[in-house]
Order: sequence, then C-alpha cells, then structure tokens
Amino acid sequence: MLQINRENLKSSHQLVWFIIDFLMLGLLILNLAFIIWDSIYGFVAVQHLLQQHLPALQSAYHPIHERFIFYDLIFVSIFLTEFFVRWGYAIKTSIYDRWYFYPFIHWYDVVGCIPVGSLRFLRILRVISIVYRLHQYRIIDITSTRIYQFFNFYYEAFMEELSDRIVLKVLTGVQEEVRRGSPLFDHIQQDILYPRRGMLSDWISRRVAEAAQEGYVPNRGALRHYLENRVDHALKQNLELSRLKYLPVVGSTIQETLEGAVGDIVANVIHQILEDLASASNHAFIEDIVNVFLPTPEGVAADDTQNQALIELIIEIIDAIKGQVRVKHWRAQLP
Repeated sequence: MLQINRENLKSSHQLVWFIIDFLMLGLLILNLAFIIWDSIYGFVAVQHLLQQHLPALQSAYHPIHERFIFYDLIFVSIFLTEFFVRWGYAIKTSIYDRWYFYPFIHWYDVVGCIPVGSLRFLRILRVISIVYRLHQYRIIDITSTRIYQFFNFYYEAFMEELSDRIVLKVLTGVQEEVRRGSPLFDHIQQDILYPRRGMLSDWISRRVAEAAQEGYVPNRGALRHYLENRVDHALKQNLELSRLKYLPVVGSTIQETLEGAVGDIVANVIHQILEDLASASNHAFIEDIVNVFLPTPEGVAADDTQNQALIELIIEIIDAIKGQVRVKHWRAQLP
C-alpha cells in the first residue's frame, strides 16, 4: 500500500506545492473516473440495462450525461488555474531559462485540458508526472507498491527478452563474419590484438607469477617430495638401471646414487622453472610466447592453421557469451 512520508513532507520547503499536488492528484483521478464512466454510459445498451435494473440511477445521471461537457469544463478550469499559477511561479523563481519554456515542457497539461474525447485521456500523463515528482522528493515510494512491482517485473522481463534477442542476433552475425574470413578477423588480429602485445605480455606475466607464487611456493616441499617419489618409481621400473645392482660390490651403491642424483636433478629443474615463473624474470619468456601467437603484420605470411585456430577461439568465446546471454534472470524471480 502507498504510504506518505510525513517527515519528508513537513521538512520540505515546497510543502504548499506538494499539498496542491495531492489535491490535483485526487481531482485528476476523480475526473478520469468520471470520463471513463460517462464513456461507458454513452453506449445505448448500457443505458437500457440501467433503465431496466437501476432506473433511479439512470434517470439521475442522464441529465449529467447530456451536460457532460459543462461538468468537465469545471475540472478543466481548475486544472488551467493551477497550471497558470505554476507557470507564474516558474517565471518568478526563474526555474527555466526563458519564461515561455514552461508550457512547452508541460505540454501534456495543456493538451489534456482540451475538452475533446481522445485528448481528455492525456490527463493520465499529468497523474504520472505528479506521482513521479512526489516519488522523486521521497514523499511517497511507489516502488513498494504491488502494482509497481507487478508492472516493473513484466517490463524488466520484456526488456531482457528483447535485449537478449538483439544481442544474440548481433553476436551470431559477428560469428558469421569471422567464419567467412571477413576484414573483421584481420581487424581483430592486426588492429586490436597486435598493438596491445605489450599489455597482454605484462598482464599474462603478472598472472603467471601470481599463480606460481600462490600455488607453488607454499607447497614447495610437498611438490619436491612428490617428484622424487615419482622419479624413484620410474627408475625402479627401468630394466637397464635395475641390472646395475648385479655388479659385484658396487652395483647397489651405483644404482642408489643414480636414483638419488636423477631425482634431485629433476626436482631442482622443476623448482628453478617455477621460481623463474614466480619472479619478474618470466616476462621475456611470456613475451616470446605472445609474439609467436601475434606476429607482426609485416612478418611471415600467416599460417592457415594458426589463423583457423584463432578463428575457432574467437567463435568459442562468442558462444560462451551467447550462452550467458541466454540465461533468463527474470525467471529466477518467479514464485
């Protein structure tokens, strides 16, 4: 239910205008209800129905229906009076840059006052403008009402469905352009990716260093133990190395020494590689890899296989985006 924030209403410097807004809002709702009822009463079938079942109501209202324009002009005179008062206040306080801007900005107030059938219903725009102004000044909160939540839910659902279809159509068109080998692919490769090779190298270098520091450094001892065990197991499965233990006197010693040396060498190599990746010295290595994937446009002629791989990568990325776009978030809000 719509509630009025009385504290904001009392503390506002426009209390008089807000009271006028509430009065105009009540008169507009009454006038629109009167217009709708008179429009319904205008059907002959409705008049006959009332004459049969509610003759007193029909006989009392029929003279009002015949003089409807007169009663409507009473409302119009009140609305126009309020309009000119606000216009004069806008001129006095210089709300707008020119004195004649007010009727153009509030055109719906003027047009709605024209006592012509279809134009009368434009008065509902004035209702919307008053409600919006009261909401903007936090006198009322229309977002808490059920009718607002109802219409807002279906509006958001409609806009999501519409925007999703447009985005999917655009992304599908981009995929077709990439598959056909249009200038779009060359534009992505040469004008977008290539000029940013340095930025890509820096970003990948930092990400690799962070991943190595977070993943390897805390688990260095466990990884070394795992590598030594795996190397030891592999060496024991080696037939040629197992024959060394048959050498007289020194066979077992040589076998154990080789197993320990190989395990230590492998663990140290892996340790050094990960240490290098976890430090700033990995930048040159990452930069070389990026340069291989993004060669200079003036360099060697592009490899068809490499181009095809990049095309497939772009298409898969767009497919992933399309999959996310297809998710209907508004359905999750359904009870």
